[in-house]
Amino acid sequence: MNYHNPSEATSPSADSGTTVAKSAAIMGVATFLSRIAGLLREQSFAYFFGAGIWTDAFNVAFRIPNLLRDLFAEGAMSAAFVPTFNAELTNNGKERAFRLTNLTLSALLVVVGVICIAGIVISPLLVGILAPEFRNTPEKFEVTVLMTRIMFPFLLAISWSAIAMGILNSLGKFFIPAIAPVLLNFSMIIAGFTLCPLFLGWGYASIVGMAVGAMIGGILQMAIQFPALWRAGFRYIWEFNLNDKGLRKIMKLIVPGTIGLAATQINVAVSTILATSQGDGAVSWLGYAFRLMQLPLGIFGVAIAQATLPAISRQVAALDRKGMKDTLASSIKLTAFINISCSCALAALAEPIIRILFQHGRFTATDTVATALALKAYATGLFFFSLIKVLGPAFYALDETHTPMMASIVSVVANIILNLALIGPCSYWGLALGSSVAAGINALFLYITLEKRLEGFSEHGIITGFMKILLVSGLSSLSMHFSFPWFRFQLACLSKLNMGSMMLDAVSLVLAGILGTTILFISAKAIGIHEADSALKMIKRKMFGAAASKNI
Repeated sequence: MNYHNPSEATSPSADSGTTVAKSAAIMGVATFLSRIAGLLREQSFAYFFGAGIWTDAFNVAFRIPNLLRDLFAEGAMSAAFVPTFNAELTNNGKERAFRLTNLTLSALLVVVGVICIAGIVISPLLVGILAPEFRNTPEKFEVTVLMTRIMFPFLLAISWSAIAMGILNSLGKFFIPAIAPVLLNFSMIIAGFTLCPLFLGWGYASIVGMAVGAMIGGILQMAIQFPALWRAGFRYIWEFNLNDKGLRKIMKLIVPGTIGLAATQINVAVSTILATSQGDGAVSWLGYAFRLMQLPLGIFGVAIAQATLPAISRQVAALDRKGMKDTLASSIKLTAFINISCSCALAALAEPIIRILFQHGRFTATDTVATALALKAYATGLFFFSLIKVLGPAFYALDETHTPMMASIVSVVANIILNLALIGPCSYWGLALGSSVAAGINALFLYITLEKRLEGFSEHGIITGFMKILLVSGLSSLSMHFSFPWFRFQLACLSKLNMGSMMLDAVSLVLAGILGTTILFISAKAIGIHEADSALKMIKRKMFGAAASKNI
């Protein structure tokens, strides 16, 4: 089964016959809704708590189980489980694949359960390591420890959720797993209006209610996927056997896989530690910026990566090397077009975007400017963060763990050096820039190695395509940057709205975005960037959602 273009690529599921680009679009529809819910969550956070002491405390508390989630549950575990599950499914059938699933879930219940209990016990130590400056404010430290303990079981729920997602994606079911995080986001939004006042009345800091909301949301995110698994024929039965061949293969991949996919999470942790030394608000500014950067990363980058992994896993199992090369090349070019253009747009319009989204309630104009600086720095690495998610798991599908592990180690070392070098002259936003550059080093290491590993991979014209994409994205972002203030001035004259009007900013932002996007697609078409057509099809599927209904 060969792949030539993302719009023609064969599905991760042989039964459904969908394409990688179409599968990514289906997940993108749901992920878009999830990210919008996440955006509403962040707006609620900004309104209720701003970017001060309690938001810093929550960000640190949530980051500890969240780092473990990204690193282990949705990182190494998924990268190890999905190829093994697909090989079992392809070679031995659904019954054997579901038995492997039961073994994996049971092992996770034991191992991750122990980690959660240990994490709850040593939460003061973990908070002290991740946010050493918090010890100077005892109340802030104690609230951070309490929220960390409340949210640690989140790791177990999300671990099971990640396995469920891997199975459903492998079976051609993309919508439900991608929509599941909406429950986490809405749970936290509802908590802001209900649990937070309740905990304040009980004598706790009101933000503790957000921690409880996150924990409830994690459980709901896991639970919503199991009815779909039930319909697919899966039944959970406790079965614990560490000597099973398939489970041992997964365990063998997890340790180097964890190291291989750890760079981004370790780099975020290092940035958090250093950010706590930059005064109140720095952790929150970086947090708001990072999560805003994750909006296109989640909608497009992660969706493409999740659609690609099952596809290449099946191709490896079928010994289809050409198909794997074509699929990866198509995914890389599609990732490049979407994420480079998004990163340029974020950098061009960072301040008005943040002002419109967050500058309400306790979130001030000073917070807007500070967060915009961090967003611009993170935006430079958006493509690299996305590329790592596509390339890293590809090595595990090839049963090669050494390369991602080495790339991760090099990236972490580079990040630490860059952060220490940049925090002085650039303050907190230098940490975001350091993380972006480190992600670039990681992605470049993986790409160069993969090009050597897959003979003929360079024939797909990836570098040439990358340069073309960079050119049209730059033109698009320049048009946005210069047109926004022009639209703002012209509309102010026509409507006589105050120049500080949020409505004026919103309309000007939309017009600048439309102009920039139009220039992007016209110029891409003019110089022959075929990925623009695939990207446009993905966007149309997100807008109209017709494809999604077939895969729910």
